[in-house]
Amino acid sequence: MEFLPLHFADRLTVINPRGAIGVVTLWSRPDYVMERFRQAGVDLDPATSPIAVFGTLYGNGLREMLRNLLYNPQIRVLLICGHDRSGSRQELTNFFDKGLEIVQEANISYLAEHGLVTSPYRIKGTRRLIDGLVQPALFNNPPQIEWLGDPTKTIILGKPNDTEILTRIRVFFRNFENLERHFFEQSVERMTRPLPQVETLYFPSNPRSHQIVQESPLDAWLELVFLITRFGRRVRLKKGERLELQNVKVVVEKPESYEKFEDRLRAVNLDPGKISQYYMDFLTKELRPDETYNYGHRLRRYFKDNNNKEIDAVEVLSARLKKDPEDRKAYFALWDSREDLTGKGSCPCLVSAFFRKFEERLTLTATFRTHNALDAWLLNFYGLMAFQSAVAQKVAEKVEIVPGAITVFSQSISIDPKELDRALMVAEKRKWKMHLDPMGYFRVTLDEGEIIVEHRFDDITLKEYRGKRAVSLQHQIARDVALSDINHAIYLGRQLAKAEMALKDGREFVQD
Repeated sequence: MEFLPLHFADRLTVINPRGAIGVVTLWSRPDYVMERFRQAGVDLDPATSPIAVFGTLYGNGLREMLRNLLYNPQIRVLLICGHDRSGSRQELTNFFDKGLEIVQEANISYLAEHGLVTSPYRIKGTRRLIDGLVQPALFNNPPQIEWLGDPTKTIILGKPNDTEILTRIRVFFRNFENLERHFFEQSVERMTRPLPQVETLYFPSNPRSHQIVQESPLDAWLELVFLITRFGRRVRLKKGERLELQNVKVVVEKPESYEKFEDRLRAVNLDPGKISQYYMDFLTKELRPDETYNYGHRLRRYFKDNNNKEIDAVEVLSARLKKDPEDRKAYFALWDSREDLTGKGSCPCLVSAFFRKFEERLTLTATFRTHNALDAWLLNFYGLMAFQSAVAQKVAEKVEIVPGAITVFSQSISIDPKELDRALMVAEKRKWKMHLDPMGYFRVTLDEGEIIVEHRFDDITLKEYRGKRAVSLQHQIARDVALSDINHAIYLGRQLAKAEMALKDGREFVQD
């Protein structure tokens, strides 16, 4: 039986189609892990290698991987060798070891072929949601899962050691020949299961004009996920279909520590510990050998000045603001056009950061080229908070200043339609809350046969509008862009209509 993938065939590296081993590289590049196997002396000859395939597992592809395994039951061993950034290793092992549990009170379901509907399940011991069409019991001979470790250099007794992972690989393949042969020789049959989708229609909008203003990062993220599930347009990229919005602007007025929201984070299946680790690691300068880039390296080590000295964004930006707190050149670009436009490796999603002292606070505006709304946006935001905090602390050595608002522009932000189960459950946690319009408020009265509308801010009248009909006043106020909140606009419309009816009927008008 030869290995024939049903899903992601273009992203898998097939070695020997008749092999019995699949290598899962998690977040590490498959070519990097393959090189480590070569260094360990593993046979990678397409004619004789026991390895059938190498492939990543970032997390979102777990459903496809399980279906590939069902269709290729000759894969009896899964070797996990990679950087476990998202917890996908535990999700894979727990699926086979602990099984699934149905998610109660879920507001979504999966629709598969021929109208087949299934409720969402959760892999026990994890936060990963999955459909119930593939159950552990379907695997008559579940694959043996072996964890080999991280493929990069490990630290032993305080010193880098490059031999431990190679030793683990060698030991496994030395023992592989001693495994019971009948384990691999039992008769097996291919099995298929449909891959269900959570279908939704987008609501009409300008997909390039959405803006969010919230006080906390978590509330901003909930609003963002809601907007994409409601208004995102279906696009087909090289990596697959996505729900996308463009040029989304998110302003968080009071970026606060994740620690304040730990219970709410867990309620939407987010791990506060993972966020904490990301926050602490965001500005790390080192580039792992299995990485093409990371933000800390780009910000603090990647670029060189004319003297070939490393440019550290934290040091350079804070120095400019110390020298001149009103400096508008505290701007750092992470995008290297020479390498990122023409190179074959991964490119940074965060492409620029701009610091500005505004109302005695240090604000940060960041631009992302592309953004994964579910798995990356909130993590990235807390990373930006770490960056802002580091710069603010250094500037505060000379200038009295504290961190302020953070604005994030996402030029292309999307959700994988296969992850709509998670997205809809996240959006369900969003609660409506009335926000005061930053543009002010309106006082509506009647005077001498006219409707009087005072546009006020801090009890000061900014402008007065007069008219006999609500529609005339509506157009005057809209022309001046005198309000910015949808709820405020609807409220004002109700008051104007009520005032017009009172004027016509000769009744007293009292604003609600």
